[in-house]
Amino acid sequence: MKIENKYQTKEDVLQAVTENDVKFIRTQFTDIMGMIKSWAIPSEDLEDAFNDGVMFDGSSIEGFARIEESDMILMPDPSTFRVLPWRPSEGAVARIIGDIKMPDGTPFEGDPRYVLKKTIAEAAELGYNMDVGPELEFFLFKLDEHGNPTTELTDTGGYFDFAPLDKAQDVRRAIDFALEDTGFKLEASHHEVAPSQHEINFRFGDVLTTADNVITFKYVVKSIATHHGYYATFMPKPLYGVNGSGMHSNQSLTDKNGNNVFYDPETPNGLSDTARYYIGGLLDHISEFTAITNPTVNSYKRLVPGYEAPIYITWSDSNRSSLIRIPATRGKGTRVELRCPDPACNPYLAFALMLSAGLNGIKNKTDPGDSVKRNIFELTETEKKDMGIYSLPGNLREAIDAMKNSDFVRQTVGDHLFENYLCAKTKEWDNYKARVHQWELDTYLGIL
Repeated sequence: MKIENKYQTKEDVLQAVTENDVKFIRTQFTDIMGMIKSWAIPSEDLEDAFNDGVMFDGSSIEGFARIEESDMILMPDPSTFRVLPWRPSEGAVARIIGDIKMPDGTPFEGDPRYVLKKTIAEAAELGYNMDVGPELEFFLFKLDEHGNPTTELTDTGGYFDFAPLDKAQDVRRAIDFALEDTGFKLEASHHEVAPSQHEINFRFGDVLTTADNVITFKYVVKSIATHHGYYATFMPKPLYGVNGSGMHSNQSLTDKNGNNVFYDPETPNGLSDTARYYIGGLLDHISEFTAITNPTVNSYKRLVPGYEAPIYITWSDSNRSSLIRIPATRGKGTRVELRCPDPACNPYLAFALMLSAGLNGIKNKTDPGDSVKRNIFELTETEKKDMGIYSLPGNLREAIDAMKNSDFVRQTVGDHLFENYLCAKTKEWDNYKARVHQWELDTYLGIL
């Protein structure tokens, strides 16, 4: 069952504002990096905001606009309205996500949410709707005496561990309750493999709702953790020597009648040709948009052999060493799991590129090759070469270069976002490359 939303119109929202005694609305959107931008308006101004939008200065937002063309408008989307459960019940505070428009009312091409909406429309023209179920992992660390985040562990638990090993179970339970109060339908909440690492899975939904929910999920998790004296981080690899945090993305396509087009009971593995072509499209383009699914220097500290990292560009219906895995469920639950994305990504852009790549595969009937049955982690370099198995980009610089040469990514995200994203990421890499890191001091200072 998909996520259902009780807010569909501005009238629904205005009624909820009255019923819940909401005094302030935090209007939100994301910049090209997926960072939340927000400001509050009084609840009595919300109706005007629905009608006319809220003006803001886009020149102050990463990758948005130049000074001479800075005026922009946020148009609230009623379906994203949520009352924040950790705020006071009297004089409550709510949140609403919006679409970014130019002063003349046209969509702003650099708005990540618009990029996803545009890709959804392209899928609809082909007769498809995309559903996504992401699995976000995160770490809970202690705060220091000044309230700043540390990497001090909150527990030494492992996969599915419970108290006393999972000492942060109380704060995770508080996060679960807050998520449910915010409208999430949770499917699993548990300790992950690494110490102080957690995963909370929520029910899949249509791709736009799910992208909004990823933004909301991170916002809720961080807020509740802070209220309990913890710091929640979605940094992909905050600790050396243990597993990093991923955002495995389960995806499927349905037709106009709601039928899962990835399922074919007549094939040996239950996968349709449409599913195979979709997989082929993902494999064909993934290196070109790894800079978006894995957007930071730190992302590539997770994508290394030895920590169950999905770095090999293959697919499998039997093991987890491939980049793409096909979970065993068939029928309505038939889905493709892309395992490389991490929770630092901008979900609007990441999902748009996944969908666009899959659609390209369907349109071009891209053959993904045979499912890889062997554990790739156990293969030698020669065996991998003989099998035609290649890896994702090894660092952010390689990912930037792959994206820079991609007509596919440029076409999907548009010129404005393409150029600004690459510019920002190149600066990030150059800054990292010029820094002297502790490893260099530990390794070289005493001997050279």
